[in-house]
Amino acid sequence: MNGTAIENFVCVIFNVSFMNCTWHVGRTASGDTQYFLYWRTSRKEDFTGCQNYIKDNCGRHTGCTFQNVTIENKTAYFLVNGSRSGQNIQSYEKKIILYKIEKLTPPLNVTVNCKEASHGCEIRWQPPHTSHVKNHACFRYEIVIENKADPKKNIKKTSKTERSITEHSYIFESFSAEKRYSVKIRATDNSCLVSTSWGEWSTPVEFGKEQLTSTSSYTLFLIPVLAASLVLFLCTLSIYLKKTSAIVPQPRDPFHDLSAMDFQTEYKNQLIKHETEEITIIEEVT
Repeated sequence: MNGTAIENFVCVIFNVSFMNCTWHVGRTASGDTQYFLYWRTSRKEDFTGCQNYIKDNCGRHTGCTFQNVTIENKTAYFLVNGSRSGQNIQSYEKKIILYKIEKLTPPLNVTVNCKEASHGCEIRWQPPHTSHVKNHACFRYEIVIENKADPKKNIKKTSKTERSITEHSYIFESFSAEKRYSVKIRATDNSCLVSTSWGEWSTPVEFGKEQLTSTSSYTLFLIPVLAASLVLFLCTLSIYLKKTSAIVPQPRDPFHDLSAMDFQTEYKNQLIKHETEEITIIEEVT
């Protein structure tokens, strides 16, 4: 029957080797219609059925996920047929060149190095990761640099976009140390076997204000110096306190140091000494 074949068949390769294929159920397909996907990368190969279907609320197959897909310069052949209450329905066939449906990963290792003296920042990155492209010149990049708004300093949000960068670095010459920036990059084809659609954006990298190269280097140098100075000061203070406590004598507590017996003996000695002194004085008078 017309209208029972699937519609809007789309496949996308992402994260280098994963592929998703999805479709819509035919316009006249009933709830008990079921679809099955088969594919191959050469006319000499046999069709392989989907092993991991995506289903809708009615349990009908509306997509398939694949792993370990090798792109290279391959053309894939897809076939979707089905049945309804034991009766065959219209089939669907499509031929796809795999590299054209790849969603490129973000450019890798985005870094920013700013120098206050030159009022410029060098932004560097590496090509996106793919399984079939080894030539770094096969990519063209789009870079977007935004500065964040700051009402306190009357700074408005602005952005700058460059879409035809073929190198793996870019010099941002409008840098101001008073502003806070973010940069993101994505890639596309540059006359090679690469998808002409733009790939995924890289995670935004922020820079500016106090994150200058000179300031960062100075901070990294100052932190260990301050820590070492603090440790040296504490050690010196500890040694000084130990020496001071050893030199200063501790006060004697007469009531604590003498026992009851010692106290009586000491009292008798004092009486005898007093009497002796009195006798000596009398004899000298006589």
